[in-house]
Amino acid sequence: MRRVPICVQKRGTKRILFYNMSMPNSEILHNSIAENASFTFARSGGRGGQNVNKVNTKVHLAVPLCKLAGLSEEEHRLLLLRLKNSINANGELFIDADDERYQEKNRQIALQRLEAKILNAVKIQKKRRKTKPGKAANEKRLLSKKLHSQIKASRRFNGE
Repeated sequence: MRRVPICVQKRGTKRILFYNMSMPNSEILHNSIAENASFTFARSGGRGGQNVNKVNTKVHLAVPLCKLAGLSEEEHRLLLLRLKNSINANGELFIDADDERYQEKNRQIALQRLEAKILNAVKIQKKRRKTKPGKAANEKRLLSKKLHSQIKASRRFNGE
């Protein structure tokens, strides 16, 4: 379980409350992806010379979302929301890899990318706290503006 902070403000006082949220179990998720992954292979463009035209090195990896273990209901909902462009009509999360000349390397790359993509999608982003520039920064900015103004004023022709 991890504690996620929520900032609550009441009449000038700020309180920070925490609520518990489970972290996705990456080991269970990794095993689930490995068990339920379906690979298809195709000819890949790019480097490789004549070998590219003969060997199916491009990897297309698809994993059904309903069979992913290690994710809570909330994390599953976040996946559907954040990765909707990577989910096909069959409800499968898919990814392609054609970086390397070898099918096995591309297979490993696709598995790593898919796992990283899932873990990034379920990560809760921290809310940005608005800040104001400090007093010293303001003074420094005003001083540089004044200097710039004086330089420009000294270039003017008085006509006397």
